[in-house]
Order: sequence, then C-alpha cells, then structure tokens
Amino acid sequence: MNNIFEKIDTICQINTERVLEAFRINRVSEAMLHGTTGYGYDDRGRNTLDSVFAYTFGAEDALVRHTFVSGTHTLATALFGVLRPGNTILSVTGKPYDTLCETFGITGNSGNGSMTDFGISYKEIELDSNGRPQLGIMKKMIKDDPSIKLVFMQRSRGYTSRRTLSLEDIKAVAEAAKSVRDVIVFVDNCYGEFVREKEPTAVGADLMAGSLIKNPGGGIARTGGYICGKKALVELCAYRLTAVGIGKECGATLDELRNMFQGFFMAPHIVAQALKTAVYAAEKLSKAGFCVSPLADENREDIIQTVTFGNPEDLLAFCRGIQHGSPIDSFVTPEPWVMPGYDCEVVMAAGGFISGSSIEISADAPLKSPYTAYMQGGLTFESGKYAVDTAIKYISELR
Repeated sequence: MNNIFEKIDTICQINTERVLEAFRINRVSEAMLHGTTGYGYDDRGRNTLDSVFAYTFGAEDALVRHTFVSGTHTLATALFGVLRPGNTILSVTGKPYDTLCETFGITGNSGNGSMTDFGISYKEIELDSNGRPQLGIMKKMIKDDPSIKLVFMQRSRGYTSRRTLSLEDIKAVAEAAKSVRDVIVFVDNCYGEFVREKEPTAVGADLMAGSLIKNPGGGIARTGGYICGKKALVELCAYRLTAVGIGKECGATLDELRNMFQGFFMAPHIVAQALKTAVYAAEKLSKAGFCVSPLADENREDIIQTVTFGNPEDLLAFCRGIQHGSPIDSFVTPEPWVMPGYDCEVVMAAGGFISGSSIEISADAPLKSPYTAYMQGGLTFESGKYAVDTAIKYISELR
C-alpha cells in the first residue's frame, strides 16, 4: 500500500498548496474569523471565504454558507436558482441519490413543492455497461429537446454499485454537451472534493455544489454547504437562498467563520486520511473474502468505500464495529430505522464529533439485498484503521 499512500500524499500536497495560495491571495486575516450578527452587511469574512473557495476550485464565484442544512438543501437551492418553468433537467448518471428524488419530483406526492410542481421536467440516461456517461445519446437528446436547460451529474455513486465519475468523465460530458448548445453543466460534487488535483469547475462544469460536513469542511465545519461556478449562475443561486435583490449581500455568519476557514484549510489533509482509511479497508476486507469497490489499488474519485456482505448479519456486525471503534458514542449499537427520503430501513454507524459528518469515520447501508455498506471518512488514518480492524473483528466473532 506504500505506493498508493505516496500518490495520495502527492495529491494532498498539491491541494494544500493551492488552498494556502487562495488564503494568501485573498489576504485572510484574523479579523475575518469573528463573524457578524443581524443582517450581516459588509461581512468581510463571509465574502472572503467565498473568494477562497472560488479560487481553490477554479471557479468564478462561490456561495459558502452555514445556513445550508445539508448537501441536498444546497443542491436544491442551486437547481431552483438556475431553472425556470418549462426547463428540463437531464441527468446523465441515471437516477439521483435518494434524497434528491423528491426534489426532482421523481418520487413523493404532487403539490409538495417539487420541481415538477413548478413546471420543471426531468429526464435521465443510464450509464453504459462500463459506468460511463453515454455521450452520443446525451447529445441527441439535447439537440432534439430544446427544453433541456441543465445537464446533471452525480459524481459519487450514492447507494449504487456504479463507479464514481472521474474528472475525465466530467470534462467529456461538459465538452460534448456544449458542442450541441450552451446548456448548464451541473455537478453534485459531494464526497469528491480534494480527492483529485482539480475540481469539476476547473474542467468544464458551470456549477457544482457540496456539503461542508463532508470533504471541504475538514471535520471542523459544524454545518453548511457551498455552491461554486460561473458568477451569473452563483448570483441566481444566492437570490434563491435569500431573496432577489439581496443575494450574497446579507447573511450573518455568527460564530461559524473560524470553523469554516480552518476546516477548509485542513480539508486536503483530512481527505487524504480518509482515502488511506478506505484503501486499508479495501485491502483487509477483500482478503477476508468480501466484495469491495474500489479495490485497494484502483484509482479513486471520492472517499466512499463499498463492501458487499450478502447477508444482513455481517452487514450489521460491520456497522457495529465501526461505531464501537469511533471516538464518540462508541458504546452505542446502531439499529436500522426508517429515514426520511429513503425507501427502506437504513443502518448508520457514525461516532463523530459533528452529527452526520461523512468525513469522519462512518458506515451506512440500506437494509436490503445485496447488503452493501458504504464506508467513508476517517479524521486520522490511525483511528480509521482501528475502526476497520474493530469491524472485521466483530464479523469474525459471528463465525
């Protein structure tokens, strides 16, 4: 695994240097860390944090706010911000993650405020047998349907077995789509930040969004999300978040700026720790006879490691082991429960300092065949390794 870890460290160094350059160019100062109250007028820290994200991610502008309650909320804000009645979304990565389905209007009741209720349609194209976008079909659909305004990509796999989109895939989709006409290319970048040397907005995406309690919060940001991309599009997203005419100009940051700045500074290193934990898990669990994806020596495009157990007993034992190997609530036993936005019971092991933080060691799974766990995170490789070893021990004790 040494060569793999060296590659992860090299990418970490590149990304860390770019973050530091963004801090230096934008003259981040101690005075920017304290935040504002009330309307938040002239909040230098808030405006500078936007600029730091935009520079680091190769975008024209950014909207980084602790008031985004989740990745889904951030994505929904962006989509409602840039789309209008009569427009169509074309997903080129098949069905989106479960919690977005109701936003799109794929599931749920009519009249609940989904995009369908606002006259925004949805179409999708499945990935090909190799897990890559079908560019030819996409180009034909864009050509034949002038209502298609936005091409949507979900970079990570979600609760599926497909491969994660590579930056090369994203670049190819953007170039192919725009060769037909100027549609908006939008990427759900959750779990992908700092895994590669660049981000989707640096290779052709017009807009991308993600959660601060995943990669870019570095395990320090307590809540929030970000939207990055073309300046005009980010402005529309800001109008959706606040109000038309107000946009980015208001919004008290309270005492969250220090956590968001420091978390973003730490993020490249923390992502590297999570990747090393995933590589270690893949190596150990594949040797134990379980199906893992990606394999330990495969290229990675996000922090997620899947492990397929084939039965609920091993799955639940694995999740118990991850929980009991975590720093917080290690004494708790995770049990399956019905979560909003999902079509079956879900078990979640998450013993982190930030509730629901996916960059900290965690594992979750829908309780249905083939009983696949989705593990992610690890603030340090040493603690991640311990949690994985504990999980393997729990499985062994069932035998």
